[in-house]
Amino acid sequence: MARTPFYLLFLFASVSIANAQGSGNPPNSQPGKCYAKCYIPNQYELYPEQVMVKPASTRLVAVAAEFETKDIELTVKDAATRIVPVPATFKEIPEQVVLRPEGKRPVNPATAYEVSTVRFMIRTEHTRIVEVPAVYENVTEKYEIQAASTRVEILTPKYDDVSERIEIKPASTKWVKKQVGPECLGSNPEDCFVWCFVEEPAQYQTITSRVNMGCDGSGVENSGCTRIVEIPAKYGTYTHKRLKTPATFREETVPAEYREFQLLKLKPGAKTYDDILHAETATVTTRVVNEPATYTDEAVPAETKTFTVEVVKTQATYREEAEPAEFATVTKRRLVKAGGFSDWREVVCGEKLTGYSIQQIQEALKSRGYDPGPLNNTMTDRTKKALLQFQKDQDLPQGGLDFETLKALGINI
Repeated sequence: MARTPFYLLFLFASVSIANAQGSGNPPNSQPGKCYAKCYIPNQYELYPEQVMVKPASTRLVAVAAEFETKDIELTVKDAATRIVPVPATFKEIPEQVVLRPEGKRPVNPATAYEVSTVRFMIRTEHTRIVEVPAVYENVTEKYEIQAASTRVEILTPKYDDVSERIEIKPASTKWVKKQVGPECLGSNPEDCFVWCFVEEPAQYQTITSRVNMGCDGSGVENSGCTRIVEIPAKYGTYTHKRLKTPATFREETVPAEYREFQLLKLKPGAKTYDDILHAETATVTTRVVNEPATYTDEAVPAETKTFTVEVVKTQATYREEAEPAEFATVTKRRLVKAGGFSDWREVVCGEKLTGYSIQQIQEALKSRGYDPGPLNNTMTDRTKKALLQFQKDQDLPQGGLDFETLKALGINI
């Protein structure tokens, strides 16, 4: 590559600096004082900003069915009738029975009489009512312990991550001091610097947010996320007696009742005295039917038993609960004051920058937490670096030792 003549490079540097800094002499300048234009960087401020990473949404919450207990009565034995017999009633009829008739006393009583047996009916034949009880059979039945109900199942929705680029630092411009390159022909390469106006691109930060896409993939929040499940009723069993044959009756004949008596009867041809014998009698009471036997029907009530069951008071449903949006804090940067090259400022002339002054600067920087290097009264690279960092931190013009910087350091030269 052909080398550019040194005077052309110097001319290029001068034009670049002139374009950057402007031209002309410092106004109201005074003899014995030095002036320079210093580069003032843009001033920015950082501020937090809330960025939504999850939008506000609703959450489905299942509400279970409510039950209440209830007592029911179930028949465990059917109602029936019972036959109640009404016995026959009797009346008593007395009757005189001759045990020995009136007559004459026999000659020989032992052989004059003969004994005969006579049966007398003391209760007439009649009927009585006999109950034939009802016949039952055992039957097993089902009854509902818990009514059928529903249950709401809440499914988990699907979420998609959506990324968005957030600008945290806007695009800006700044002046940058750049070295020309190896084609510089000057004896000192530090003489071959130019100021360039460059653009700084904006800075972005990617924020990922979650979006509720529903359960059916439709993209609608919570869509298809509920399912109704039928819960069948619960049953128990109980055994009850069911009437198979109702109660009836039958009539039974009660035979007549008899009583035997011994009668003395005079034998034929027996000789007797004239002594009269009185007849001997006995009273026999005969019971005859006054009212025949009958019956009445008596109701036998059904037998019940109490069972406790559960019935649905409120069917299962669901409710929506609001979920607040979620935010993340990002730090953004905005321009507060545009920088550039300052107006002419008074700077310390080279011959006035003594070793003592440099030591004052080094001590002031060190007391403020900067590292100026050894306190050796020499403007070393470390001292220059610390001084430049101090100017940046205090938003002072950078690149020269102006009196504003000395004032900030508390130094009076």
